[in-house]
Amino acid sequence: MASPASSAPGGVAVVGSGLIGRSWAMLFASAGFKVKLYDIEQRQVTYALDSIRKEMKLLEQSGSLKGSRGAEEQLSLISSCSDIREAVEGALHVQECVPENLELKKQLFAQLDGIVGDQVVLSSSSSCLLPTRLFSGLVHVKQCLVAHPVNPPYYVPLVELVPHPETAPATVDRTYALMRKIGQSPVRLTKEVDGFALNRLQYAIISEAWRLVEEGVVSPGDLDLVMSDGLGMRYAFIGPLETMHLNAEGMLSYCGRYSEGMKRVLKTFGPVPEFSGAAAEKVHQAMCVKVPDDPEHLAARREWRDRCLMRLARLKSQLQPQ
Repeated sequence: MASPASSAPGGVAVVGSGLIGRSWAMLFASAGFKVKLYDIEQRQVTYALDSIRKEMKLLEQSGSLKGSRGAEEQLSLISSCSDIREAVEGALHVQECVPENLELKKQLFAQLDGIVGDQVVLSSSSSCLLPTRLFSGLVHVKQCLVAHPVNPPYYVPLVELVPHPETAPATVDRTYALMRKIGQSPVRLTKEVDGFALNRLQYAIISEAWRLVEEGVVSPGDLDLVMSDGLGMRYAFIGPLETMHLNAEGMLSYCGRYSEGMKRVLKTFGPVPEFSGAAAEKVHQAMCVKVPDDPEHLAARREWRDRCLMRLARLKSQLQPQ
């Protein structure tokens, strides 16, 4: 009888064992991939494996563990590695998860470029560094792309696939198929743009939210309610374009009915906020009333958030349109 590891469909290297790297390792293992988790510091990898074990056990106990395999079988697929050559040997996909520092990432991809073959996909978890800044000049640039997850990736399925201008279409196709296989929801960007799609939308919301609070239009707590108990209720299931489509007799009807009002309001938006000074202190104080900024309270609130995300994901799977 084959062992769990030998029955896995292939190998993946996760480079960087922080929160994002741990989530990626869990996702790949949930789909049966053997995962080598690499970090330059062995004690960081040891800590990461211990954290993964604890999280998987809790997920299994709550019935929220992804995949058809049990926690022990999934854990057996994840191994630590302190040699980067050993980590990528035999891998079909490398997912980079080091800190969001351009020079650090460029050095890492230059190193990977010198040791990988012509088949492995080199993928960055960067949230906003453009592929042209990360991969230009690499021998294996055709095999490179950004696969930007949403934090925390294990609980939020979206992954933005952003190619370099020289990335081969087959690289994007392979990564798209892999993301689907591990249960994520990949989206393709046809070209790079600063901030990609998710952060451009997120920053637009944050910017106007900040202006409304800074100008005294609404309190920080009430502003968050506008999203959590208003827009966010819809956006958890449908996006802004489908919302427009449904809020009238189709998109053309919506544009005809509301475009003048939208343009009028958009012209009143102010400049990009500084996100500092008195406004930052006001928002900070309001947030600390709700969630004190010490590590214990923040960790507890993140755990609550993740439990909510798990329950929402289960609900969404039950409510998919036929």
